[in-house]
Amino acid sequence: MWKLTRPDNQHDKLTRDNLLDLQDHHLVRIELAREDQRQVWVLTKRGHGEAKKLLEPKDIRVSALREEKYDPDTGQLLGVSYGDHAAAVTTTAAELHRAGIGHRLGFATEIPHRLTDGYVQRADLVVRAQAAGVPVMLLEIDRRTEDAHDLVHKLRRCWQWGRLLAPDTDKHTVNLVRSQPGAIEDVSHEKRLWRRVYPPTGREGLVPLAFVFADTTEAKVDNTVKVLKEAGRRYWAPRRYGTYYREAIMAKDYSQAVPVVVTTLEQLQEHGADAAVWRRLGRKDEQTLTDALDNPDGDALYHRQYARAEAEDERRRAAEREARRPVCKRYGTKFTDQRWEETTAHRTAWKAGDLSVCGDCHTDDVARKKAAVEAARLQAATPPEPEPEPEHDQEPGKLRRLFRRRG
Repeated sequence: MWKLTRPDNQHDKLTRDNLLDLQDHHLVRIELAREDQRQVWVLTKRGHGEAKKLLEPKDIRVSALREEKYDPDTGQLLGVSYGDHAAAVTTTAAELHRAGIGHRLGFATEIPHRLTDGYVQRADLVVRAQAAGVPVMLLEIDRRTEDAHDLVHKLRRCWQWGRLLAPDTDKHTVNLVRSQPGAIEDVSHEKRLWRRVYPPTGREGLVPLAFVFADTTEAKVDNTVKVLKEAGRRYWAPRRYGTYYREAIMAKDYSQAVPVVVTTLEQLQEHGADAAVWRRLGRKDEQTLTDALDNPDGDALYHRQYARAEAEDERRRAAEREARRPVCKRYGTKFTDQRWEETTAHRTAWKAGDLSVCGDCHTDDVARKKAAVEAARLQAATPPEPEPEPEHDQEPGKLRRLFRRRG
């Protein structure tokens, strides 16, 4: 509480005095003292009830009550080992808050996420920091008490929860997803359950998940991250876009992936949560949190590359079409689009005349044919000229001899 409420104070006297006052009123109790002499305080049943009255009307959820349970034989308080983990969770929240990532009332712990099989996956910490560019992020704090493959299972469950439909989804979509599980990938995130619980992330993909390792060695962290990267690839890795311009599109599709970042509590304490201490699975270098969550090779790049590829394809197809454009056999003139259409379309080719000539030549041909037809019509309509009269200067006798010889 001291680190979360007074992150800049070097001493915890003010926080301790307040806790002692709450203890006098039976609202809090000491659960255990850690090796570094720091004490872990928790709410009593009475204090838990008072906290719910104070916070829940303001839409601030209160974590589950830590009941006092004692071993019947030894009388020792049970469950105290949880304290080190709880302290690591609170310290992580304090470091985020100190870096300006989240208001101290914007943190929640042990938030349940129920799957269809009834299993409840709880997030150690949930932060909502819209002003810092992190509208929502789930955090798992690991003190290396869990096997690396257990963390992979947590990642898988977060991925599965992000694929659940919202309760008010239309019946057609519900039936489609039930019959074809892969169909959920075509369903908008606005129709999924996680969007009824958390705000939009402002980025592609599902709710981000951060693994914060504490009280461990660098070698163990590297080994765990390696397992997460390889065994959990299906859940965090982006895919290639399915597009006609596959060779030209290098952008990646993050729409169905869980963005996973990792760091250590020691790095947060030494450099600050706003420093380049976060490593995104699939990337080599450490980045600031917002840079690690951003997808510079994602949706925005895809739209730019697709637009360029489409324009280039349009230019290529135009060039290929131009190369196929017919040329007039008489004068070498290229066909216009209209003439090309006339000579190739079934509905117009039968009346396009000589298919090897351009539009101007075809127009001249049509004009000549019309002129020839008109000339023939006029000639047919003109009456024949009368035959010339026989000549009268010939002698009658000669004519008679002529006719007599023929007879």
